[in-house]
Formats: sequence, C-alpha cells, structure tokens
Amino acid sequence: MTIRNWIKFFSMCMLIGGVVTGVAGIIIRWNFFSSYLAAGEIVEFFAAFVWMIFLGFTMSVIAQAGFFAYLTIHQIGVGVFKTLTLWNWVQVLLMIVVVGDLIIFRFAPVAESAKDWLFYGGLLIFLISSAIATAIKKVQLTGKKHILISSLFFMIVITCLEWIIPLMGRKGNIDTYIALLLFPLIAVNAYQLLALPKYNQKSNEDRKKLDERKKTRKQKNVGK
Repeated sequence: MTIRNWIKFFSMCMLIGGVVTGVAGIIIRWNFFSSYLAAGEIVEFFAAFVWMIFLGFTMSVIAQAGFFAYLTIHQIGVGVFKTLTLWNWVQVLLMIVVVGDLIIFRFAPVAESAKDWLFYGGLLIFLISSAIATAIKKVQLTGKKHILISSLFFMIVITCLEWIIPLMGRKGNIDTYIALLLFPLIAVNAYQLLALPKYNQKSNEDRKKLDERKKTRKQKNVGK
C-alpha cells in the first residue's frame, strides 16, 4: 500500500471509530448526557461528546494495530502449518478457546445476576453475529470461500484480544464502557477487513501510473 492510500485508510478508520463511539456513547450513556441537557450545560455536553470521539480514536488505533498484527500472524501460520486447511483448523480451535476464555474467565467472575449474564451474553452474540456477517460479506466480495475461517478468526479472536483491555479492568457491577468500547472495535475491524483490498488495488493502480509517468519523462529526456 502506498503512503497516500495508507493515510486515507488510517483516516477513514479513525473517522469510523470516532463517529461510532460518539453515537454509541450518547445512546448507551444517555443518562449521563441527558443530565447536562437538563441542566442547560451545553458546553459540558459537547465536551463529553468530544471526549467520546477521542476515545473512539484510541480504540481505532488499537484495532488497526491488531489488524496489522493479524496479517503477520496469518502469514506465519500458513508458513508454519504448511497448508491453509491445517491452519484453518488451528484457527477454529483458537476461536473456541478464546470464546471459552471470555465466558469462563472474563464474564463469569463478575456476572452476579441473570441480568449480568443477559448483558454479557448479548454482547457475545452481537460480536459473533457481526463476525459471521462480515466474514460472509468478505467471501461475497472476493469470491474466495477459503477465507471464511480467517475472516471469522480475525473478527472474533483479534477483536476479543483488543477488547480484553477494558474487560481486565472490570471489577464491580455492569460497566457501560464494556459495551461502549466493543462497538468501535467491531466497526473498525469490519471496515479494515472489507476495505483493505480496495486500497491495495488503488495503490497498484497509482504505482502503474507513476511508472508510466516516469517512463514518459525518460523518453522525453532521451529525445532532447
């Protein structure tokens, strides 16, 4: 990917992370935001909203770091296990382990009631449903069925690893930030997975145009 297209890719991911977190923040933490509106504190309302956007920027950076780490891990995995089929089975096993870890070691210790389990279960269902939808869309866009498992692995395992940061700090009752931070991670990761080929293709086209301009300039210089 060229630097120009990487900047576009990075900026779009930041925008998605910021917007999704800002909107989700107002919806999920409406009681917090509505108190400012009720008191007529408009400046404080917008300050809190901007803070949510910057929080989304942070999650976007984490998601992008996770994505590029996954691209490296995927290449290493294919190289180590020699065949894509074997690597896919390993990825399926890792998905089961990570989801199990999420339920047993992240959710269970802090779920104190049926309401808590409904909360965490709903988040897990949303995560897996989003992963399946994104993976299916990826297969439709590329026409390559073998990337279904890899797409699911990225959307489930990598997103969970990125999500563990707020989960590790979870000590008391249900924290709305647990839900809030999941939305930008899923949105940015889905965008990265689906949009990367477009940016790579645009980069290849830009390189060809640059090579053609260099070739034309060279021919003009030779003709002088």
